[in-house]
Amino acid sequence: MIKSVIAGVGSALPKHVLTNDDLSKMVDTSDAWITERTGIRQRHIAGDDETTKSLAVDAAKRALEHAGVEVGAVDLIVLATSTPDHTFPATATEVQADLGITKGAAFDLQAVCSGFVYALTTADALIKSGQATCALVIGAETFSRILDWNDRATCVLFGDGAGAFVLKAEEGSEKGILNCKLRSDGRYRNKLFVDGGPSTTKSVGHLRMEGREVFKHAVTNMHEVIGEILHAAGATVADIDWFVPHQANKRILDTTAGKLGVPADKFIVTVDKHGNTSAASIPLAFDFGVKQGLIKRGQLVLMEAMGGGFTWGGVLARY
Repeated sequence: MIKSVIAGVGSALPKHVLTNDDLSKMVDTSDAWITERTGIRQRHIAGDDETTKSLAVDAAKRALEHAGVEVGAVDLIVLATSTPDHTFPATATEVQADLGITKGAAFDLQAVCSGFVYALTTADALIKSGQATCALVIGAETFSRILDWNDRATCVLFGDGAGAFVLKAEEGSEKGILNCKLRSDGRYRNKLFVDGGPSTTKSVGHLRMEGREVFKHAVTNMHEVIGEILHAAGATVADIDWFVPHQANKRILDTTAGKLGVPADKFIVTVDKHGNTSAASIPLAFDFGVKQGLIKRGQLVLMEAMGGGFTWGGVLARY
């Protein structure tokens, strides 16, 4: 059986760091207020010379270097983003061009904060079907460009960044992606959305969110999908070495850990450093875990996320 093996990981963050104290000079908030409610202490904000594409390219190059894979081997790029550089073409094709790749396919995928889970699942399916042998799966966002910086309920939560995986087709490997689950429920679109778009307002719009409702659904949905993945894989919570969740809010992570009955220190947490980077948050956290020597080869890792739509899902992989 062909498996999609995580051969390498990489990440990229904008140079500018915006702390909670910095934000307190912009809106009516404080470091204590933000930290207590979210666990976020700082976030990276893209400068004028930094875009979703440029961050994605940097993360992809680092992932390829980590994997020891030449760029010419890549025949698929799936880029998860809700903040593309242009309405079209897909930012993935611009990443493809910058990397000098002229074969295979490249496309964007939009599932907001669940985007990277959706992208991994899609790339895994294309590899298993034989349509690709080496994929770059990237989550990249510049959410600072769609924030209302006068809305203290949302502008304190988000940051910019990118993370990437190199997936390679390998036959008979014990490592690789083992199980994926994707879900969505469009009835809740008004709980977390952007109030603009080319076909409606002819504008980009700003992010809007009902925080309490999102919190409630996030805990329920992430707990549910984790159970589904473990059941399908014939595994238990105790078998998981690391949980790498979407980094939206530290309280969501702690509550989810409590519902699962696992120690919170089995969760890779970077929300304090990065804020919510939407589709970039899981690969950023995964790369952090690898670089810190926490996530090791052969370990079982469960990645899960929920985002606007609502969309949610998870991926179980042996790294």
